[in-house]
Amino acid sequence: MGRPGRNVVKKHLKEIIERFCIDITIANGENAAGGNGLTKKVAEELYSSGIDFLTMGNHVWDKKEIIDFIDSDNRIIRPANYPAECPGKGSMVINKNNTSLGVINVSGRIFLDPLNCPFMSVKTEISKIKDKTNCILVDFHAEATSEKVAMGWFLAGKVSAVVGTHTHIQTADECILPGDTAYITDVGMTGPYNSVLGVETGIILKKFLTQMPVRFEVAKGPAQINAVVIEIDDKLGKAKNICRLNLKYDNI
Repeated sequence: MGRPGRNVVKKHLKEIIERFCIDITIANGENAAGGNGLTKKVAEELYSSGIDFLTMGNHVWDKKEIIDFIDSDNRIIRPANYPAECPGKGSMVINKNNTSLGVINVSGRIFLDPLNCPFMSVKTEISKIKDKTNCILVDFHAEATSEKVAMGWFLAGKVSAVVGTHTHIQTADECILPGDTAYITDVGMTGPYNSVLGVETGIILKKFLTQMPVRFEVAKGPAQINAVVIEIDDKLGKAKNICRLNLKYDNI
């Protein structure tokens, strides 16, 4: 979420990667540039900080320049259930450290844009990459917890992991579903700690108290890294463990 999120990643992500012996690092980058969208410069900054791959969400087109580079950057995907005419892809396979991991991005429809069915779209994307790897992670970018939990059960035993994004609030329901699929309803937010979903608290309070339009500004101060570390059997594609991280840093 904005510059505070990028700064805390730049300063602390590599030590987390080393601590947990992480092979591949994935981040949802839809709020990375000023709190909304993604630019090429910001994407490169995230890659240099230790992030291998980026997924997106409903803010994917907020910075219009992404339309010019999303097709040529093989480290970014957008929700697969956008119309086929949209630029970008909904899934890709990452090859790193003798490991192959398929990543799929889909968006929910409850309280979000009425896109194509995420359940049918994810099935299509799985069929595209299943012959390339047994390890598949799905980023389900959705608002409603019911829709996310339903997706977890829909994909239980079919993919290695289903992780939710979008709400900026980390949930405490990480588990291994039947069929050895790791699941969490929402990974949470990497960005300002003293904020309302990453935005200055005073601005949001004014919005709720007056119902007047306000200009959102990314909050400053201490920052947090919300994440999950997932261990997968790279031959069988089965999740062995999921560990939730909620780390606060004052020194950013």
